[in-house]
Amino acid sequence: MSVISYGSWPSPITPESLVAGASTPVDVRVSNGHTWWLEVRPEEGGRYQIVRLDADGSWHEVLPPGWSARTRVHEYGGGSWWVHGDTVCCTAWADQRLYRVDLDGEPVAITPSPTQQHALRYADGAFTPDGEWVICVRESHPEPDVPADVVNEIVALRADGAGSPVVLASGRDFYASPRISRDGRQLAFVCWDHPNMPWDDTELWVGHLHVDDGGVPVLDQPARVAGGPGESVMQPEWGRHGSLYVVSDRTDWWNVHRVAGRDALEPVWPVAAEVGGPAWVFAESAYAIDADGTLVLTYGHDGLARVAVIPEDGAPHAHELPYASLEHVRVADGHVTCVASAYDHEPIVIRFPVAAPTEVEVLRAARDLGLAPGHIARPEPISFATTGDATAHAWFYPPTNDGVDGPDDERPPLIVMSHGGPTAAAHTSFRAGIQFWTTRGFAVVDVDYGGSTGYGRAYRKRLELAWGVVDVDDCCAAASHLAEHGRVDPARLAIRGGSAGGFTTLSALALHDLFAAGASMFGVADLGALARDTHKFESRYLDRLVGPWPEAEATYLERSPIAHVEGFSAPLIVFQGLEDAVVPPNQSEMIVAALAAKGIPHAYLTFEGEQHGFRQASSIVRSLQAELSFYGAVFGFRPADDLPPLAIEFADRLGR
Repeated sequence: MSVISYGSWPSPITPESLVAGASTPVDVRVSNGHTWWLEVRPEEGGRYQIVRLDADGSWHEVLPPGWSARTRVHEYGGGSWWVHGDTVCCTAWADQRLYRVDLDGEPVAITPSPTQQHALRYADGAFTPDGEWVICVRESHPEPDVPADVVNEIVALRADGAGSPVVLASGRDFYASPRISRDGRQLAFVCWDHPNMPWDDTELWVGHLHVDDGGVPVLDQPARVAGGPGESVMQPEWGRHGSLYVVSDRTDWWNVHRVAGRDALEPVWPVAAEVGGPAWVFAESAYAIDADGTLVLTYGHDGLARVAVIPEDGAPHAHELPYASLEHVRVADGHVTCVASAYDHEPIVIRFPVAAPTEVEVLRAARDLGLAPGHIARPEPISFATTGDATAHAWFYPPTNDGVDGPDDERPPLIVMSHGGPTAAAHTSFRAGIQFWTTRGFAVVDVDYGGSTGYGRAYRKRLELAWGVVDVDDCCAAASHLAEHGRVDPARLAIRGGSAGGFTTLSALALHDLFAAGASMFGVADLGALARDTHKFESRYLDRLVGPWPEAEATYLERSPIAHVEGFSAPLIVFQGLEDAVVPPNQSEMIVAALAAKGIPHAYLTFEGEQHGFRQASSIVRSLQAELSFYGAVFGFRPADDLPPLAIEFADRLGR
């Protein structure tokens, strides 16, 4: 056993290996005997490729080189493609138009070219049962692109591109999940208005779908059937004989219910766990229904995934599978296909019989990172006291590297991870980005601060009007808890986060002296600027988290890290994508300028061609190299890696 100072351990995970050969499946479809999935490829510029798996086991790439099936609706996208028979319909990232791709054919545009770039965007669609029409969400951006003027609707389009789009539903601020009944006669959809987000108050509507005398689809008598104030509904799905199901949190937890009438929901599988998560992206699917009416749903329990099978007639049964999560669930011909993640490997595509969920077949394996079991840190659930007599939760990853240990008189540095959202959650699926740190001798704690999902609606509501307070307190409490129990070095605590997690990071550094270093990825520095400058989907998000804008302007100022420059003392590294429309570059620029004015050691790295979150291999590699180098300079250790130089402003003040 080698004894090496924490942070200096040699690691089998290099920044380059994180992206070498990396491709992550992010959605699955099953059609006409084929399995299809969408995967993200960092080494190809972060593009999204559709892959078809044929019955003989051969793979086929659906899109030509350079094409990417990614939509900008809500800026976060999701639901960029769907399949009918052997025909794919997808959004092209380059121009945001919809394209039809027949089996082994070339993409053909089926939507008009907009008058300005990316003015018309499409997502979350489906073919009608006869394959003649596509029904989807359309987002229209005027010139100039003012969030208040953006229009979201549900439209029908000829699948061959003929004619003009037909508006089926409009007038609400947001639409999602247009789902066509199996006989093609009904359309269900979810809608909501500002200031709600999809996890706040949403509604499920249903209307009669038919074709008029001119051959054009019409939606008659649409009516609300579920949801409203105090209830989040999502992921509607049609079963046999016109039965309709939806996920609702009316019992505190997101569970699947059958729609039995207006405002009458019958729970299908009551469980104190979340079926599904916050709808940041379109087309999430935590359950599915087979042709015989059997419903299969997935949820997490104690860090493991469970599958519940509910036959239309017969006894339901549940099974525990050796995965951390099962997502993008599809059911066809008696088999479930989905994306599975575990603590010790990256996402894979699996299939198993509905009748025997433990008989798993791997359709698309994870890449081999060459990690022995002794190199993989296993997440440990921890709960700890926080402010207001509350209890918060997190996942702790101890330093783990087979054959290496730290000195007896030394405790490891800690990286506190504050997830984005903030309505999101830490998860226990394998992330090479966490193992990158633990194999080098860092401890990591991934905090589910108040407001996180996965613990019911009441826990989510802890953050209401308290963003910048509850999240910060819980992250500080997690670090203090681990330090008090002797698991980490209280003098070497760092906090990092992206987007909303970057805001929490900046707030913690501005308002507390607990942390010795920080890393902000496209973090929010000025809440007022965010309320004024961000895109439509999140333009009223802060009403619930901080208060209505501009009525609560004083609170926005009080909670903004940029207003507490006097509190900054810890060194900070800042990363920013220059095409970010969610958290624009000016947010990072103002905090960097403030640090420079105070003479605080800092580094600032920007990335061309990156939006909200880094997808390009070069950006991912450089940001990790820089962050590791930065911690080495701040905490006084020499990384084992051969790292490129990092320019740190006021580096001569480190260690003072």
